[in-house]
Amino acid sequence: MSAACRAGRVWAAGALLLSLLSCSRPLLEGARLEQLADVAAQVDGDRLMRMVADVVDARRGDTVLGCSFIPESERPYYGQEVCHLTRQKTAEYIQRRFEELGLQVRRDESSAPPLSTSNLIVELPGISRPEEVVLVGAHYDAFYEGADDNGTGVAALLEIARVLSGYRFDRTVRFVGFDLEEFGLIGSSRYIAEQKGSERIVASMIFDCIGYYDSRPGSQGSLPGLPTPSAGDFIAVFGNDTSSRRVSELFALNEALKLTKVVPIIAPGDGATPLTGNLMRSDHSPFWLTDREAVFLTDTANFRNPHYHQTSDTLDTLEPVAFRRTVQLSAATLAFWAGGPR
Repeated sequence: MSAACRAGRVWAAGALLLSLLSCSRPLLEGARLEQLADVAAQVDGDRLMRMVADVVDARRGDTVLGCSFIPESERPYYGQEVCHLTRQKTAEYIQRRFEELGLQVRRDESSAPPLSTSNLIVELPGISRPEEVVLVGAHYDAFYEGADDNGTGVAALLEIARVLSGYRFDRTVRFVGFDLEEFGLIGSSRYIAEQKGSERIVASMIFDCIGYYDSRPGSQGSLPGLPTPSAGDFIAVFGNDTSSRRVSELFALNEALKLTKVVPIIAPGDGATPLTGNLMRSDHSPFWLTDREAVFLTDTANFRNPHYHQTSDTLDTLEPVAFRRTVQLSAATLAFWAGGPR
């Protein structure tokens, strides 16, 4: 079996598919592996951890959103943590960091009930196919300190923007900080609903909880019906039928660059089936439901991390080396999808 075909194998059970994805053309056709390795090498692990620390500090000093807008009868459904959501100071931090890179930030505002949202958007314009967009996103709202959920995703977004801003790409690379993921994917749903015009999102990568790892046997819980490894020492990469090739490309690139341990998981159709509901719990979901390609990277949150949505989701629980390796793979993959680097 060729390396390209091996990259198509997915973990699957029950309603998930166990298959070999199409090997009709090489998965890494046109990839400049040496240049992509250079992109990965520029990801700074110390900088990543400092940015997570900055985000945690911002949340400590923020004003909680509160839960007065949720009827008391519905609060048990959401849990007590919903009363401890913050986002404003983290949004200000993200904007400041982007602007320090010389990137112009656009705030996509919506005042629709029950809550207003503000998605933060910056772009690296493509040089030959600017209407084709490669998007990378992470939500910035969080419960309590939210170091893993989703300080790690925010730090990855900012660090990849720093690294990729030093190159040019055929396609436009768009960075999006999504608002209010924790309250029903509001920011990402509004973003997708407002898409129009001639541009086309050709690939997307969404981060949510990518910094918690545990190599002890038994540390990884299994999604219902899914035979995941026993140890939580991998990054899970979720796709659906539409985005299955993108998952295979990321897996093949990781095989070539030997960066980290990846477990790819493909949900059937658009992913919205009763048995795969746990694969729909972040900002990739609105992309899948509108037939747009999106790959979701996660450490699997509460299926591994005992600090999920708790006051104990703090900086000291993260694993910096594995976190950096995940961001390295992500940066290289995004550069490949965007048709570069140049």
